[in-house]
Amino acid sequence: MKVAYVFATSGHTASYKLGKMILPQLETGTHGAEVIGMFFFDDNTYLLRQGDPMGERLSRMAEQHNILLMMCDQCALERGLAQGEIGKCTPHGTVAHVQVGCFPDLYKALSANPPDQVITL
Repeated sequence: MKVAYVFATSGHTASYKLGKMILPQLETGTHGAEVIGMFFFDDNTYLLRQGDPMGERLSRMAEQHNILLMMCDQCALERGLAQGEIGKCTPHGTVAHVQVGCFPDLYKALSANPPDQVITL
């Protein structure tokens, strides 16, 4: 089964579930589903800052397993993690393999390999 995660919950809920559950399972190959994408909103975008230990781990997993890492463009711009303007921005100060976009960009990026399930945390 292919899954995509949307990290929409503010606070430490998403970082805890991702950092203590999902990411360790991905690293050990025990997650049980193929993760094809992760979309980050609000303060969850900070997980993808360059130098953030969890972000660096996510970047490695994205590279190894072809996982899309995407931040909401408006959220990233507001937090200094993107440059440009809404609809036309690029990541700035993030780990490798991060994209910036909105829902249409997410749909397009996942269209060639769509998920069976989308899970919002």
